[in-house]
Amino acid sequence: MKIQVNGEDWQVESPATIEQVLARLNPGGGSVAVVVNDIVIPAAQRAACALKEGDRVEILTFAGGG
Repeated sequence: MKIQVNGEDWQVESPATIEQVLARLNPGGGSVAVVVNDIVIPAAQRAACALKEGDRVEILTFAGGG
């Protein structure tokens, strides 16, 4: 199935979850925020959140500064 991750087209196996996409994109497991179709997905719901054809996923990392 085709989804969009951070503006890039991705082909993923169906069914796919946010957790599976994160494992592919962020194998170190650092802190991130995930937005699917303009809805923030809490970390506790990522394993159960199934993606659908055409979903838009944004994965945001945190950066500190001073």
